[in-house]
Parts: sequence; C-alpha cells; structure tokens
Amino acid sequence: MDARRAVGAAKRAGDPAAEKAARAKVHQAKVALGERGPVWWDDGAPDYNRHLIKNTPYADEDEADQGSRRSS
Repeated sequence: MDARRAVGAAKRAGDPAAEKAARAKVHQAKVALGERGPVWWDDGAPDYNRHLIKNTPYADEDEADQGSRRSS
C-alpha cells in the first residue's frame, strides 16, 4: 500500500519521475504476491471449471455424496 500511496502522491505533485518509480514498486509488489507474472498454481491437471459435474471424473463422487444426503 505504501507504493500505491506513493503513486497518488506523485500524481498530485505532478512528478512523472516519482510516479514512474512508484509504479515500478507497485509492479514488484504484485509480482511478489503472485498477482502478476507466471501462474504458480498450475499443477498440469485438467481444468474442469465450467463443466457440468456429470461430465467430469468427479461425477461418481458427487452421485455418492448426493445419495448420502438423501438418506439423511
């Protein structure tokens, strides 16, 4: 947040060099937090996001879970 505040202060002061330096610090922070740059969570497994569960390998597990809920 310090870097973000520095961007605002530089803009208010009309200092393009300070703004550029502050934006570079914001970028560094975002990369360090994993918000930018290469993804770190990709394990190579297929992505079943946006698929109906019945069309995924998890269909049997879901059916078993639904069955246990019905008998409760």
